[in-house]
Amino acid sequence: MRLLPPLLGGAFLAWAAILPAQAQAPLAAQGCLGCHGPQGAGIGSVPGLAGRDQAELVAQMRAFRANERPGTIMGRIARGYTDAEIIATAAYFAQKPR
Repeated sequence: MRLLPPLLGGAFLAWAAILPAQAQAPLAAQGCLGCHGPQGAGIGSVPGLAGRDQAELVAQMRAFRANERPGTIMGRIARGYTDAEIIATAAYFAQKPR
């Protein structure tokens, strides 16, 4: 069960400080971790996202969303993301070590 922090200014920051690093990912990025692994490092044949170029990740997500890039499920997933969520998620994974 995922618990979401209350969005109450300083209370959120104090609560977030005690969460594991994975749970501190932007909410949009948390959805990626189930397939792309802890910290977005990749699992098996699912590629890692950690440490990849932010612009590359943004371009790939937009291509999935527009059905311009083939994928098993990523097109359906990407259509649920706004541009702001795609950018925030890409920035999050780009700053992670490979």
